[in-house]
Amino acid sequence: MSKNLNVLGFLNINTQKLFASCTYDKVDTDVVIEYFNLFTNKIKKETVAVIDNASIHISKIFYLPPYSPQLNPIEILWKFMKYYWIEFDAYMFG
Repeated sequence: MSKNLNVLGFLNINTQKLFASCTYDKVDTDVVIEYFNLFTNKIKKETVAVIDNASIHISKIFYLPPYSPQLNPIEILWKFMKYYWIEFDAYMFG
């Protein structure tokens, strides 16, 4: 078990709906694939998933440029959550 809180999620840019889950467990490619499978059970129409170049996203897929949060709106949400919603002392271990 990791000390880090990991968040996996999909953001619908049309409806602003977030499908997300948190875990303290290690997140690797298998976990991401499992989460994709859970997500596909929730969608009702043809959907395009855009992911960044995180090492756990390795597969035969189309990749975004190395840093392109404007093309992946969920990155903007993660940054906002990290810097504005989470209290600084949440990062303190001990």
